[in-house]
Amino acid sequence: METIIVTSSAFRNGGTIPARFTCDGPDVSPPLSWTGVPAGAKGLALICDDPDAPAGDWVHWVMYDIPPSTTALAENQPTTQTLPGGAKQGVNDFRKIGYGGPCPPGGTHRYFFTIYTLDIALNLEPGKTKAELLRALQGHIVAQGQLMGAYTRTR
Repeated sequence: METIIVTSSAFRNGGTIPARFTCDGPDVSPPLSWTGVPAGAKGLALICDDPDAPAGDWVHWVMYDIPPSTTALAENQPTTQTLPGGAKQGVNDFRKIGYGGPCPPGGTHRYFFTIYTLDIALNLEPGKTKAELLRALQGHIVAQGQLMGAYTRTR
């Protein structure tokens, strides 16, 4: 499987996510960019989750049907079902559409922003969950990459 390089101008891989992108700030989505999408890709998908949550994996963002020519997401993506350009957003574990930032109840948590490149266009309806998206991705991922940021609340 090929590797996509995922970066953010807001934090480095393994670094601290600024409060701006969390529940301690305005809770807007961070800027993301990526390189290495294979030629012939038909679509992209994004999942951001926190495996350190007390109840297990906590999903912060689900996005799919991202056009394969897309190489970045600007800061503060709208929390709408469909974005300009056609990408669709799913439901996070806050039961909301779009991005919901880090808000750990205690300790330091890790947040993984994973980009998937697909050999098919999913053409899913908006509002899918991470589990539903992963079922649709099964057998169609040709490349992926990940950016990890950490956050600790200072309250």
